[in-house]
Amino acid sequence: MRVEIWSDIACPWCYIGKARFEKGLAAFAGRDGVEVVHRSFELDPKAEPIGDELVTDMLARKYGVSLEQAAGMEERVAENARSEGLGYRTGRRGGSTFDMHRLLHLAKANGRHAELLDAFYAANFADAENLGDPDTLARIAADAGLDAAEARKVLDDPAAYADDVRADEREAAELGISAVPFFVIDRKYGVSGGQPAEVFTQALRQAAAESSPLQVVADDGDACADGACEVPK
Repeated sequence: MRVEIWSDIACPWCYIGKARFEKGLAAFAGRDGVEVVHRSFELDPKAEPIGDELVTDMLARKYGVSLEQAAGMEERVAENARSEGLGYRTGRRGGSTFDMHRLLHLAKANGRHAELLDAFYAANFADAENLGDPDTLARIAADAGLDAAEARKVLDDPAAYADDVRADEREAAELGISAVPFFVIDRKYGVSGGQPAEVFTQALRQAAAESSPLQVVADDGDACADGACEVPK
C-alpha cells in the first residue's frame, strides 16, 4: 500500500496532519506494508521570498480581518498543535517555500527526506526560524544529514530540482487537489485535512480490505484438522 501526502511547510495543518497520520498509521495492523511518499505543494506559488512579514500580518491581509482576529486564528491552530505534542510559536514569518521544496527533493535523492521534512516543520513552527535565509536552510539541511555544500549549491541554482517540485504540483492538480494536507491511498482513496488519527486508521483499514481479492467470513480450523484438505507439497 502506498500513501502519498501533498503538503507545504508553511501549512500548520500539514504539520498537525502529519503527526495525526503517523499516530493513525501506528494503530494500523498492516503498517509495515505501507510506503509513505511526501510530495510538494505550495499554498501560494506566487508568494514573495520570506522576509519580515509576520504570518499574523499575512492572515489579516489575506482574510480581511484585524490583527487581533488573525492572532486568535493562529492561537487556535497552536492549541491543536500542542494537543498533539508539537511545538508551536506564533511569531513566524511568511513567504515562498519553493526553495525548501527543492531541498526536500535533494533530500529524497539522498534518502534523508523524512529527516529534512521534520527539521523544516520544527524550524518553522516550533522555533520560528528565518527560513528565507539560505544559510539557515543549508544549516538545517546539514543537521538533517545532507551535505551543507551540496544544499547550498542547490539553493544557488534556481533550476535545481525545480522540475521535480512542479511535477508534484501538476499531479496534485490532475488529482483535483486544491488544498493541503491531502492524503492519497493507492491512488484510489483520498483524505483531506488534518483529520483525527482514528480517521486515518479507518481509511487504511478500508483500503486494505477493499484491495484484498478474498474476504474470509468464516474460518473453521477443525474442518481440516486431519490435513486431508491441504494442498500437496
